[in-house]
Amino acid sequence: MHLALEHAMTAEPFRIHVDDAVLEDLTRRLRRTRWTSLASGDTWELGASRPYLEQLLSYWSSGYSWRRQEAQLNQLPQFTADIDGVRLHFVHQPASRPQARALLLLHGWPDSFHRFHKVIPRLSRSFHIVVPSLPGFGFTGRIARPSAEQPTRYSARLLWRLMTELGYRRFVVAGGDGGSVLAQLMAIDHPESVAGIHLTDLGWHAGKVDPSTLPHHEKKYLERLKKVFMTDGAYAAVQASKPASLAPALTDSPSGLAAWIVDRFHSWCEDLDGTITKDELLTNIMIYWVTRTIGPSMDSYRADAASPSLTPADRVDVPVGLALFPRDIGGIPPRSFAERTLNVQRWTEMARGGHLAALEEPALYADDIEAFFTTPPVARASAREGDQDVHPAV
Repeated sequence: MHLALEHAMTAEPFRIHVDDAVLEDLTRRLRRTRWTSLASGDTWELGASRPYLEQLLSYWSSGYSWRRQEAQLNQLPQFTADIDGVRLHFVHQPASRPQARALLLLHGWPDSFHRFHKVIPRLSRSFHIVVPSLPGFGFTGRIARPSAEQPTRYSARLLWRLMTELGYRRFVVAGGDGGSVLAQLMAIDHPESVAGIHLTDLGWHAGKVDPSTLPHHEKKYLERLKKVFMTDGAYAAVQASKPASLAPALTDSPSGLAAWIVDRFHSWCEDLDGTITKDELLTNIMIYWVTRTIGPSMDSYRADAASPSLTPADRVDVPVGLALFPRDIGGIPPRSFAERTLNVQRWTEMARGGHLAALEEPALYADDIEAFFTTPPVARASAREGDQDVHPAV
């Protein structure tokens, strides 16, 4: 079905299908992996654990079925649409109730729209769900950005356009990691459209605050963030400064790509083996592999290092809900620090979980989103403005 939507945007149905030749080439590369003699232990202190990686790659080459995962992904209603010459890929799962509110779910790095596959069925009982592949990621891929516009802000504007042209004049947004930044930008730039945002972290600008202006407990939090970056932030430093030296290796070597992504998952998850299956982990890696987007996915690091999309002077005035997970990067921030830039209306400190909450703790994550967006003040704000129902063609 083709969707002829507002403002002449046309959404085309999309199904994932990777050529057999791509999968055969991947298998050959995996079976020809050349192992380094470095980091042969299982401590993770130097990066990806060699024994863990060997087991993962063995399963990837001989046990994992992309076709099975591809079929499961294709159970989600997926589309592409052209906005400003950019072909955006997105999942659009309408709720059974036409008057339901629209919810935009935004992933970050190094994950993908697959981050939300566990919560889409649950949340679509209450919301019309839209989950894009962010610009630079997955089946959206690298985009051409106007040179005069800050790249992350341009991505936020594209996503706002996607929602409004799908027919949602008023909607809510939830995101983490890079998705947190995009949600905040959308709320700042388009408060007439965004009724509220739900975040699992404060975004990239937290470390840009002048610590001399802060009380002691907030200074301690920034010191903790700085320590985390110094001991575990090499990935960000490389991606922000020398991505062209890294991307070719990760695009050419599946073992290298897996090591780079698995290292982050292990560092940021409370219990990687206990909460995320190897099939889920590999499917996320596969989305980067088959689309060759590990390089473009790093663009936001470079762009924000050169020209920050958010600064401590930016403030989100729409209602904000925060679901904070203890094993997230730097731990749980002081509420007073969050309130410097966010209109915090809900503050939930979770008992468990890490940076990839929708994958690790989908029930906790979905419960908090439902609780925030279906109770005041967000419910009042949406009702006051009037949510736009999903376009009848969907």
